[in-house]
Amino acid sequence: MLHPAERVLLEVCVEDADGLEAAIAGGADRIELCSALALGGLTPSPGLMRLAASAPIPVMAMIRPRSGDFQVDAATLDIMKGDIDAAREAGLAGVVFGASLADGRLDAETLATLVAHAEGLDLTLHRAFDLVPDLREALEVAIGVGFARVLTSGGASTAPEAGAVLAKLVEHARGRIVVMPGSGVRAENAGALVRATGAVEVHASCSVAAPVDARLLGFGFTAPSQRRTSRAAVAALRAALDGLT
Repeated sequence: MLHPAERVLLEVCVEDADGLEAAIAGGADRIELCSALALGGLTPSPGLMRLAASAPIPVMAMIRPRSGDFQVDAATLDIMKGDIDAAREAGLAGVVFGASLADGRLDAETLATLVAHAEGLDLTLHRAFDLVPDLREALEVAIGVGFARVLTSGGASTAPEAGAVLAKLVEHARGRIVVMPGSGVRAENAGALVRATGAVEVHASCSVAAPVDARLLGFGFTAPSQRRTSRAAVAALRAALDGLT
C-alpha cells in the first residue's frame, strides 16, 4: 500500500534530555515529549519543554496530567489548558492529548474545547482512541474536532497485532487525518506493518532495558525496571523505514 517514493515519518517518544539527544542522533523526524513513559506518558516539565524547543526537529508535548483513565473533569481540563499554554510558550510545535467518556467513547465536547485552546499548534490524539467501542466512529470524531493525526495500535496491545484493522482505518481516513501506528513498533516489524497498512507515519519508543541502582530502589527513588531511548534502536528503525522507499 505504500507508494515507493514516499518516506515514512518516524516519531520517537522520549522522557528526558538524554532520550531527546539519542532520538535526534538516531534519525527521528519528530519527538513526542513525555514524562513517565512507563505509565504511558505524562505531561513533561516546563523546563524539559524549553530544552526540547531547541531541537532541530518538531517536538510534540504530551498533555496528560495523571495516569489511569482519560476522563477529564473541570479541574483536569483547567490543568490541561495550562499545560498547553506551557508548551506554546516554550516554543514547541504541538501537543498530544485525549479525553474519554465513562463508556470509553471519545469525549467530543472536551476534545473540541482543548483543540480550540491549542489553536495554531500541531495536534495528535493519543491512545485513548484505542479504548473506544467503535474505532471508525472515533476516527470521525477526531477528524471533526480538528486533529491532524491519531496515534493508535488499532485497539490491540501492539500495532503489529492489528495490521488489518489499521489498514482499514488508513483507508477510511482517506487523507483527512493521519493514522499513525504505535506500540510495539521495532526495526524488525516496521516494514511489514507499513506495507500492510499504508501508514505514512509511525511511532515508537526505541527503548532498551537500563540497569537499576539497587540502593535507589531500596529507598523508593526508582522503579524496579528502567528503560532508556537507544540511538542504535532509533537508527535501526529509521533504516528499516528508509528501506521501503
